[in-house]
Amino acid sequence: MIEAISVSKSFGTLEALKKASLKVEKGSVYGIVGSNGAGKTTLLKILAGIYQQDQGEVRIDGAGVFENVNVKEKIQFIPDALYFFAQHSIEDMAQYYRRIYPTWNEKRYQGFSSIFQIDRTKKVTSLSKGMQRQVAFWLALSTMPEILILDEPLDGLDPVMRKKVKKLIIDDVADRELTVLISSHNLRELEDLCDHIGILHKGDLFLQRELDDLKREIHKVQIAFKGDLPEAIREHKSILYHEKRGSVSLFVVRGAQHDVLQHFQQFQPLILDLLPLTLDEIFIYEMGGLGYAVEELIAE
Repeated sequence: MIEAISVSKSFGTLEALKKASLKVEKGSVYGIVGSNGAGKTTLLKILAGIYQQDQGEVRIDGAGVFENVNVKEKIQFIPDALYFFAQHSIEDMAQYYRRIYPTWNEKRYQGFSSIFQIDRTKKVTSLSKGMQRQVAFWLALSTMPEILILDEPLDGLDPVMRKKVKKLIIDDVADRELTVLISSHNLRELEDLCDHIGILHKGDLFLQRELDDLKREIHKVQIAFKGDLPEAIREHKSILYHEKRGSVSLFVVRGAQHDVLQHFQQFQPLILDLLPLTLDEIFIYEMGGLGYAVEELIAE
């Protein structure tokens, strides 16, 4: 289990994290989303033991992470900005990983060559961005990590390789109970992978839910009337957004499905439909509740 308890971190006058807390169970895939500058990368680096928090606690299976070799041996962190030794080939990097990770699996490393299909004698820094990211996954997954921490992990990969990498991750979660933390701006891909979501805003995780529960708690309602829209319909306390498109109105409402439907049905509409919400839309409407201009986000 991964636990962060009231974690704060500042860089000079910049307060990147403000008493952020989260809990990630073993075998879970936890997605962290948030606006630019919300503190996502800082949180991941603290969880990986790269940064030390100023305040609060970070524990993995009850033990601290920073400068704890026994814990960090279990973790692989693939950052947004990759780093490899300048003159090292893929095989050189593999030899480096062999020396420092006791869980290195040589059979797995050799087997992955049929998936990534890159010449192992090539210097990693001479490869394209997408190929370097493939190498990062190749090496990381060959160490058989218990925890995989990913910052914008699929950026630069082509669609075929994205699918292959996602399958490798999902297989490890199913077969070995790999625990995964992912931060990404591509919410569609998070939706494919994650079972839990945390939304980080201005250094604080203000919302954490199972993804299925989150989708059950927010509903998109399409409704139309013979005449004008009744004014009282807007009185539902949990309306996050309202938009009128000709004779049809669109509402986004938080609450139990039964309660939401009951509210709108009492006005006897001609049309009443519940439409599915994507994670992208949920994020937009939740951020709208924090003062973001939802209309501008949707227009984008």
